[in-house]
Amino acid sequence: MAQNHIQPGAALEYTNSTGAAIVSGQVVKVGSRIGVAFGDIAAGAKGQLAMAEVWELPKLSTDDMSAVGTEVYWDDTAKNITITATANTLAGYVFAAAGAGATTVQVKLNA
Repeated sequence: MAQNHIQPGAALEYTNSTGAAIVSGQVVKVGSRIGVAFGDIAAGAKGQLAMAEVWELPKLSTDDMSAVGTEVYWDDTAKNITITATANTLAGYVFAAAGAGATTVQVKLNA
């Protein structure tokens, strides 16, 4: 194995500096990316964030995400996935169709 390999990169050790507990499955904005907490992370504690793979996340119910492969974004204010890029963070792409009216969508993270 190459001597400069650090880790696979699907997970990131994260120190919770938000001032509040992070619950398992919660989306966490990390710079210009998002991660999903593998478990609860107390304020000030370290935990693991998933930075890849496919996750079911809350979505803006009025957005139509029927086209698999469509880029989607994390709205950190509303705490949901949206198709609106402006002022939001690229989350990845739609992995399974979720039309208008759906409240969740499967997203391939950071792809």
